[in-house]
Parts: sequence; structure tokens; C-alpha cells
Amino acid sequence: MPTGANQDRPETIGLLAGWGRYPLIVATALRRQGFRVVGLGVRDHADPMLAELCDEFAWIGLGHIGRAIRQFRRWGVRRAVMAGKIHKVTFYHPRWWLAHWPDWTAVRTFYRQFVTSTKDRKDDTLLGGVVRAYAAGGIQFVPATDFAPELLVKPGQITGRVLSAKQQRDVEFGWELAKQMGGLDVGQTVCVKDQAVLAIEAIEGTDACIRRAGDLCRQGGFTVVKVAKPRQDMRFDVPTIGTSTLESLAAAGGRVLAIEADRTILLDARLFHDAAQRLRISVVAIRKAEGLSRAA
Repeated sequence: MPTGANQDRPETIGLLAGWGRYPLIVATALRRQGFRVVGLGVRDHADPMLAELCDEFAWIGLGHIGRAIRQFRRWGVRRAVMAGKIHKVTFYHPRWWLAHWPDWTAVRTFYRQFVTSTKDRKDDTLLGGVVRAYAAGGIQFVPATDFAPELLVKPGQITGRVLSAKQQRDVEFGWELAKQMGGLDVGQTVCVKDQAVLAIEAIEGTDACIRRAGDLCRQGGFTVVKVAKPRQDMRFDVPTIGTSTLESLAAAGGRVLAIEADRTILLDARLFHDAAQRLRISVVAIRKAEGLSRAA
């Protein structure tokens, strides 16, 4: 039962929502468990349908950290979750700040990243700064998967044909590389074929990385490996896959998707399985620190 001031008033959970279906699924899970859900949707990212799933909803810009904290506090939020992708390329568009005007809290939080350029703009750096700013305002972020643990993939062959020895070698090769890239906070996805690297995810995101691999490997048949970072903070930036991942992979000519069990979110599982079968893509989930042969 949700905790709160009393049994007649359920706890209010804040939802900070970015792009994709994940925020919609999280909001639905929270409502199903009896929580009062209040959402802040990042402008140009969040799905407008989210407003229908929240008891209260408002739009914010990427730079509206202080405003977001104040709004959550007015709604009675003490715990909040992040869900959905933030398109980091936005920060490299000319005059991006005009659409997402930073407030004073955002300026204080990210002055060194965006004004003095004396600190990096890695995902963990930026999102960690957001978490600390909210905590200073009395709001603690917790993993969204705490409320929807069923979204985390279990180990084993998810769908499709069992991998060949050649494909297994590509997965094992890609796994080690992806873990190293994740440790450097570069990206979490690599595309390989014959143990040759076709593409490594960076700021562009998984789907664009896959498309680039397809452009470079016209014969197709390559493998995509997507993992969590070695020190993954489950409050944010958790690897997420869905039918759009499969569509991108199939369109690019890929045939295998390997993901990390227990630390990857699978959206719309039934639709995902149907799409994988239709597109003839093999999907395998590997448990952390275990080899492919022990994934099942």
C-alpha cells in the first residue's frame, strides 16, 4: 500500500518525463499501485498523452530546474522518478536556451558545464547534478523500476533462433567493448560483425547508431549489444529497448540484439516479442559478469 500522511491520502509521486513510451508506462504502473501521480513533461520531449495519466501535469523547459522543484513541492512531492530520454543534442543546437530558458537554479547547477566550460557534459555529470539539485530542494529521486520491476529483462533467450557460434563471438566481443564505453560514459551500445566494430553509440542515441552501422555494412547480418554502465545509477539513464529498437535494427540489416539482464528495461513486452518474430531478429539477455553460454 502506498505510504502517506494517512491511509485516506495516498503518497504523491512526482514523474519527470522525457521522450518515449517509458514515462507513460511508469505513470500507469504508479496509478495501478494507488499512488497519486503528478507529472512534469519536458517540452519537445514528453508525450502529451501523459497529461491524461497524471492527477496533475505541467510542461517545463530543460532549464527549469528551480521551477520544477517548486511545482513538485506545491503538489506535495517528496519522492520522484525520472523516465524517458532527453535528447542531449538539443544542447548543441544554436540558441537552444531560448526554448528551454535556464532559471537561476539551473544556472547555479550547471554554470561550469555551459558557461565556463571547465567541467564535462557527460550524462552522469549532468543527471547527477539534477539529482543533487532536487535533493537540496527536498525531493529524492528513486529508480522508476522500484515501482515497475517487471520491466527489467530476465536472463535467457528472449526470442528468435539460438545464436550461432559466430554470433556468440560477436556478442562476447561487443559486450566487453560496450562495458568499456559505458565505463567512460560515452555510450552503451555497439554494433559489430565478425568481431569488427561498425558503430559505437555516442550522443546520437541507439537508433541512430544502428542506422549508421547499417549504412556501413550493406550486407547486413550484424549484431547489436546494449548494456548498462559498470556503475549504472538505476535512478536515471537505464538502458531501454522496445519495438522501435527492433524496427531500426531490421531496417539497417541487423539480425541479433544482445542486452544485459536485470539492468535493461523492456517496453511493451508482448508487442516486442511479436515484432522480433515478424522481423526475424534474435534477442538474448545476458546476466552481468556471466558469459553467453550461461545466459539461459
